[in-house]
Amino acid sequence: MPLGLIRQGLRGRRRPRRAMPAAVPLRPRYDVVIIGAGGHGLAAAYYLAKDHGITDVAVLDKGWLGGGNTARNTAIIRSNYLTPEGVRFYDESVRLWRGLSGELDYNILHSERGHLTLAHNDASLRTMRWRAEVNKHLGVESEVVDRDELARICPPLDLDPGARFPILGALYHKPGAIARHDAVAWGYAIAAARRGVDIHQKTEVTGILTEKGRVTGVETTQGRIACAKVLQAVAGSSSLVAAMAGFRLPIRTVPLQACVTEPLKPFLDPIVVSGSLHVYVSQSARGELVMGGATDPYTLYAQRSTLEFKEGLAAPMLTLFPFLAEVRVLRQWAGLADMTPDFSPIMGPTPVRDYYIDAGWGTWGFKATPVSGKRMAETVASGRPPALIEPFALERFASFRQLGERGAASVGQ
Repeated sequence: MPLGLIRQGLRGRRRPRRAMPAAVPLRPRYDVVIIGAGGHGLAAAYYLAKDHGITDVAVLDKGWLGGGNTARNTAIIRSNYLTPEGVRFYDESVRLWRGLSGELDYNILHSERGHLTLAHNDASLRTMRWRAEVNKHLGVESEVVDRDELARICPPLDLDPGARFPILGALYHKPGAIARHDAVAWGYAIAAARRGVDIHQKTEVTGILTEKGRVTGVETTQGRIACAKVLQAVAGSSSLVAAMAGFRLPIRTVPLQACVTEPLKPFLDPIVVSGSLHVYVSQSARGELVMGGATDPYTLYAQRSTLEFKEGLAAPMLTLFPFLAEVRVLRQWAGLADMTPDFSPIMGPTPVRDYYIDAGWGTWGFKATPVSGKRMAETVASGRPPALIEPFALERFASFRQLGERGAASVGQ
């Protein structure tokens, strides 16, 4: 790195490469329209162009690039889920994350830290053992650790057996990681645009055009667009956009809040989660503690934060790390979580032909960004969902083949 900086300095002044290409006019027709310029939509556009040679693609967003849930999450990456279907899916995502900076030629600040899910009682410990066995059976690195090992992995944790919520052990998932959420959106957007994809911000979809049960285009605030296929990837607005296309989703949309503290000297390497206390925390590269809790208990399409959230988060945080009592919270925010009955996503075809959906991510959409983009691109290109995402079909709710991932949802209600 030092030699590279010297070499760059000796080259003299040079014009920096433009990160994002200039905006282009909205054309009246595209082969594929992707609704939603968040991580999932941008990733799907990139893989459509890279893996399938489909570049006549428009990505539309009513706001700005990556300004929805992509910018409002806590950027945790893991694959230590409970069902075999979920473990396989997220394990592929973890593998894609590891090489993503190099593939996109954009530093997403991916950092493997390890992920600890704490157990405060015997029932939780049994669930951790269950998850560990499912994980190991499918080749995912997870193990149950006792308090002595916890003290080695995460020394700042309060492991006093006399605490109000004593820690008996934890599920340790070594590949657990974090990444810079907005950098992921920018990296995918830049890489997709270089391959010919058009990205249109401030372009809201106001209607879905269909004919004889097949999608034919979309109405937007910038005009009508004809297209052969549509992919919906709009996170918290999934039910609203699906209603435009004429079908309902089994989704309950609730706010999910988070916050960050003032920067602190690095002390917390692993990501720490407590499902019993509904709290999770990691430390960013800038030293901030990134913290979250349970979803709000009511359905609401409002991205506002509340005092009740901070009050509810403070008690469990101080149970785990009592020395943080004087640390100040700098800012807080809220996203919209689409919760399905079985706490698993909805991916693939819909009742409208050539209209595909990527929705229902609840509290773990960010970690699925690469794999959902890659597999939904494959679905759109071929017209058939690959085996990896077949279990997440919308049709499973009609045929009673739900997945039951609630046991791995640390913050969902």
